[in-house]
Amino acid sequence: MEATKGPKREKGRKYQSATDVRTDAGSTTPPSPPPMMSRRKRLWSSFRNKARRLRGKTKERSNSAEFNRLSASQPNIASNGSAIKGDEFDAYFESSKARQRESSKERSMSDPTLTPQPSTRSVRISQSDHGMGDEAEVDSGIAVIEQTSTTPTSAEPTTRQRHNVFMEHPFFMLEVQLVEGRDLVIRDSCGTSDPYVKFKVGGKQVFKSRTVFKNLNPKWDERFSVAIEDIYKPVQIKVFDYDRGMHDDPMGGTEIELTTLELNKCTELRLKLSDSKTDYMGYLILNCTLIPKTQEDKEMYFKRSVRGSDTASKKMKMQIWSSVVTIVLVEGSNLVPMDDNGFSDPYVKFQLGKEKYRSKFKSKTLNPKWLEQFDLRMYDDQTSQLEMTVFDHDVTGKDDFMGRAVIDLAKLERECTHTICQNLEDGAGMVRLLLTISGTAGSETITDLANYTPNPRDREERVRNYGLLKSINNIKDVGWLQVKVFKAQGLRAADFGGQSDPFCVLELVNSRLQTHTEYKTLNPQWNKIFTFNVKDIHSMLEVSVWDEDRDKKVEFLGKLSIPLLRIKNGERRWYALKDKKLLHRGKGAILLEMDLIFNHIKSAIRTVNPLEEKYMQPEQKFKISIMKRNIDRVSQIISSMMEGGRFLQSCFNWESTPRSITAFIVYLVVVWNFELYMLPITLLILFLKNLVIAQILGAFKKEPVEDDYVDEDDDDDEDDKEKSVKKSDQKEEKKSFKEKLQAIQEVCLQVQQGMDMVASLGERVKNTFNWTVPWLSGLAVIILAVGTIVLYLIPLRLLLLAWGINKFTKKLRKPNAIPNNELLDYLSRVPSDSELLQYREYRPDLGGTTISKKKRQ
Repeated sequence: MEATKGPKREKGRKYQSATDVRTDAGSTTPPSPPPMMSRRKRLWSSFRNKARRLRGKTKERSNSAEFNRLSASQPNIASNGSAIKGDEFDAYFESSKARQRESSKERSMSDPTLTPQPSTRSVRISQSDHGMGDEAEVDSGIAVIEQTSTTPTSAEPTTRQRHNVFMEHPFFMLEVQLVEGRDLVIRDSCGTSDPYVKFKVGGKQVFKSRTVFKNLNPKWDERFSVAIEDIYKPVQIKVFDYDRGMHDDPMGGTEIELTTLELNKCTELRLKLSDSKTDYMGYLILNCTLIPKTQEDKEMYFKRSVRGSDTASKKMKMQIWSSVVTIVLVEGSNLVPMDDNGFSDPYVKFQLGKEKYRSKFKSKTLNPKWLEQFDLRMYDDQTSQLEMTVFDHDVTGKDDFMGRAVIDLAKLERECTHTICQNLEDGAGMVRLLLTISGTAGSETITDLANYTPNPRDREERVRNYGLLKSINNIKDVGWLQVKVFKAQGLRAADFGGQSDPFCVLELVNSRLQTHTEYKTLNPQWNKIFTFNVKDIHSMLEVSVWDEDRDKKVEFLGKLSIPLLRIKNGERRWYALKDKKLLHRGKGAILLEMDLIFNHIKSAIRTVNPLEEKYMQPEQKFKISIMKRNIDRVSQIISSMMEGGRFLQSCFNWESTPRSITAFIVYLVVVWNFELYMLPITLLILFLKNLVIAQILGAFKKEPVEDDYVDEDDDDDEDDKEKSVKKSDQKEEKKSFKEKLQAIQEVCLQVQQGMDMVASLGERVKNTFNWTVPWLSGLAVIILAVGTIVLYLIPLRLLLLAWGINKFTKKLRKPNAIPNNELLDYLSRVPSDSELLQYREYRPDLGGTTISKKKRQ
């Protein structure tokens, strides 16, 4: 029996030997045996006395620098059978502690062979070893333990205080600047990598950086912000190597412990990258700022986020993007050759945050012309860095990297079209594009009418800037146009449920601005104001209304074209919308107000110079209907010329004796007295005659008839049928036939365009003399009057000499000047009959009901 209890006593002895309990005099105070009591009472009494001692001890140790753990397995019993009081126990315990430190730091006094484990915690057991026997082993087993730390107590309030500060704020915004990476690992066979970085919070990706190609020390310099609800959850960062068409290779990861950041202070972090196999894979440099927010900020932020998610799930749209970046990719020049033949097949990839676009590739060229237009949406919480990367398209294998560039949109003026010639890095060539940041929503934007206050002094100053006295300054700046877009009414329903999501686009040649989107309405109210710099007074302001659909798709709702010279300043009026071809009445109307200021001398100089090329134009296709129409137009001009020839022939043939006699006398007088200055006088007489007819009779021209122009889309079905018939043939025969058909169509298209040019030229000359555009006809009269005076005063040989010197030396004086013909440039500003039909205005039907004319069958 004793042998069985031996190990238990030995174990109990070792626990008791952790601390020798002595009196102040150094001798152990033998406790008196406790009175006999029940087992349950002994357990409860032990637990109660231990708790009492710890409460008293905590008060005495509040200012000490280092704490230990105290565990009393049973109450100490004094020799007289009474329990030790609190003060006596403290002195008794402190003297015991002092003797223990003097004896040994790591070992027990009663058992030198017992070495406690190194720890910041300790457990002290006070127990009587007199008269307990086996009953000591049936102690309560409840150890009251106090945790202490070896760190100074001055650090504890700091940690507790930081915790309290974090708990005071229900919401945080973390602003991160991803600066660069250094010494990253190699993942490609060429000895480099194509790294990009992903940031995740709570397992959800919140940001993805752009890819830096072929660089082990990439520089991103990208910023983003993310909402933080639980500050004790770290932000996970992972770096990957981009591989086209394959799985991206990991390059290491790290974390941001948000609790280590100071509030409202930018902290630079150098985070080492690693994974389960490799401890060091380079490091990232970041600047992080943790900004606390209030409960109101939290509610506003998450209300917007939840509303945006509900919109996506319930298909109820709302504009959560801040702006629209419209890009026209024009051309590239001096790109790097990547193929064996000395050329490349370049295409461009654009990335703005999560928005991406890829252009078409152009085969075998180093100076491609893309002429593509697309939109990228900007969000408040994403980067403003527009990444542009050029690749060489390869049929097999990975596309070759040709160059890249980054455009900081934050430095560009909004609501203005910028012409950017962006040089690629490392001299890899140049890419030209047009970029506009527009479509901003909210009353805080500069384009909102709520923020606009008209100032008469500003307009007077602008009128002085475009006055005649400043005609020499900045010849290219012809004028200034302001357009107020108020609202639309009675639009066509494009979505299910009989509603639309309309937005309005304004285009002046290559300048393009747009309003925000009004959702679920046929009567939107935009209340926007836009300004344009006018480079040619003969340009057309195109106003179009579109319906926004999902996945950036849009649907046409209406359009109209307004010549700038027809604008009446300060007049607020409704304009009826037309169809896409501007030939037939559409549905709905739009309320506009415009103000135009321009310099007449600058406009006249610009008139005899080439037109500004509009990059985005509808592709010309061969259509039988267009060919027939152009043939009719040319036939009318030829018939007019033939009528003039028949009139002269009738005079020569004396078909009418009085007419022939009159023509003969006029011919003799003119030839006998003819001088060169009489030629412009004759044209002036013709202009004045038509002006009188226009002012008095009002029948100076024939209005183009709408039915004379057939919709160009009528023959689309016929073309599709011709193509579908060929599907049953063999592949080689089908390809050969397609090539022949395409060649025939190209030839027919050239003939069609040539006939259109001839017909338009004749119609422009007719409309010039008919005062169709009074400003242009007046300019012609002034030029003819000045020409008459010059021809009367200056000999012809001197004029021919001056004209020849100007033509021969123009290329030497202006190497970049475009060869032109001033007369043809002037006539290009005069509208043809087909253009006059497009500019014709309909009476707006504000009741929402329109009667459309049927197409001619």
